[in-house]
Amino acid sequence: MYRRDFLKGVSALSVGVGALTFLKSMPALAARNDTLVVVTGTTINSLDIHRSGTNRPSYQVAVNCYDRLVTFGQKQLEDGSFSYDYDNLQPELAESWEVSGDGRVLTFKIREDARFWDGKPVTAHDVKWSFDRAVTLGGFPTSQMAAGSLEKPEQFEAVDDKTFRITLPHSSKLTLPDLTTPVAIVINSEVAKAQATDQDPWATEYLHRNPAGSGAFKVERWDSGQQLVYSRNDDWACGPVAKIQRVIIREIPSQSTRRALIERGDVHFSQDIPAKDARELETAGKVKVVSTPIENCLHVLCTNLNFEPFQDKKVRQAIAYAVPYEAIFNNAAYGRGVPMWGGDSAKPESIAWPQPFPYSQDLEKARALMAESGYADGFSVPLSFDLGQADWAEPTALLIQEALGKIGIKVSLNKVPGANWRTVALVEKSLPLHLENFGGWLNTPDYYFYWAYVKGNLFNSSNYDNEEIAGLVDETLYMAQDDPKYAPNIRRMIEIAIDDVPRIPLYQPSLNVAMQKNTTGYEYWYHRQLDVRPLTLKQD
Repeated sequence: MYRRDFLKGVSALSVGVGALTFLKSMPALAARNDTLVVVTGTTINSLDIHRSGTNRPSYQVAVNCYDRLVTFGQKQLEDGSFSYDYDNLQPELAESWEVSGDGRVLTFKIREDARFWDGKPVTAHDVKWSFDRAVTLGGFPTSQMAAGSLEKPEQFEAVDDKTFRITLPHSSKLTLPDLTTPVAIVINSEVAKAQATDQDPWATEYLHRNPAGSGAFKVERWDSGQQLVYSRNDDWACGPVAKIQRVIIREIPSQSTRRALIERGDVHFSQDIPAKDARELETAGKVKVVSTPIENCLHVLCTNLNFEPFQDKKVRQAIAYAVPYEAIFNNAAYGRGVPMWGGDSAKPESIAWPQPFPYSQDLEKARALMAESGYADGFSVPLSFDLGQADWAEPTALLIQEALGKIGIKVSLNKVPGANWRTVALVEKSLPLHLENFGGWLNTPDYYFYWAYVKGNLFNSSNYDNEEIAGLVDETLYMAQDDPKYAPNIRRMIEIAIDDVPRIPLYQPSLNVAMQKNTTGYEYWYHRQLDVRPLTLKQD
């Protein structure tokens, strides 16, 4: 393709003057076999995952530039693509580990050959400082560490330079998986402490722009709002040295521009593409599309029980029977993902999660439930959705608006800017009816219920409060999955959620990515960030 043809093709798309300089260079960059060019529509706002306000797209820096004690192995899915394997823990910085008989003491041996980018050996003291930091700074990192019962600096001990010990208040099936998350990174503590101040003892301002890791890639350049450039760490000890020398992550807000770039072969990889584009690109056959159902994740319609009509269970059930599930799946998800309606029974036999709820669109039943409720004459309510998720949320909202109108519920649409969504939906929990998407990093049903069904927890945007579910979660969260009580507890949780239905599952979404056919090694991860370490470019 000639450059003038490429520029002509994107000139009608919304690209700014600053972007054009980079766009002109993309064809040449993509022609090299040592440089991977990735486009994304999201903005990286920090290079420090522990820093307050760091957004989800920024987590990729922790994945690619830092190491963790342990990681997950890989498995092949039915469609031939690859995914992390939750049931296969593997060493990363820790070459081995032991768990005490009561499950409360975990002892890790640090690799002798692991070194930070500056050549300093990675020690147990670095692990302790990093974990102390994660549990002390507060916010999301501290909450995520607590999910694995990692809550206080006193739990962490550097026994010697190469031996690190964790002492737990109780045994937990979540502790080792929690150590694989992007939060549980190991930082070069000497570099960080040299930049710390009395006002900033954890060097958050320095690490915000200057990672200090031992990972497979270093940050070569970060132009906020434009691009992030990685360069390979040739001395990485925790896995095979990457085949790619440089990775350029380019932020391009316009999805039409990103699609043009991947279709024309001017970039190698497009991350998190809309379902509509995934279907059309796959049909065209010019690029490779991988769609992976996101584990422990649901797109849901949430009723907020602080809004009086939704305190009536019959109203919630009426809405569940009014939702046009199939139309939503076909017109918002474009058939990608897993349907979550039409389940066999209100008393589940399986503990699989997510699993379909036994609701399907039945307007006659929905109207009968409304007639039995305290709101037989209907009511008005705004339905809110995140504009940052408009590709699936807007068509879903329109279909729900139409369907609920048929049972006497007058719905207006409230489009919330993405920058405000987390605050109003999850922190203030102030939206009466809204579309939400939560996926639990640790792949167990009780972990999902902990975050989404327990009163006060972040992703319980319904303000749902059920003492029995809370008690079951408290009893089950740390319990081993082979405990005789585990499966009955999970089945009972799901049964209550089906009957009370504060969150109405629509479908399990997929993470969709597109790549050139010479780009190989892609692996899906629960954190939904692009792991560039195994990617390769085959010679044409």
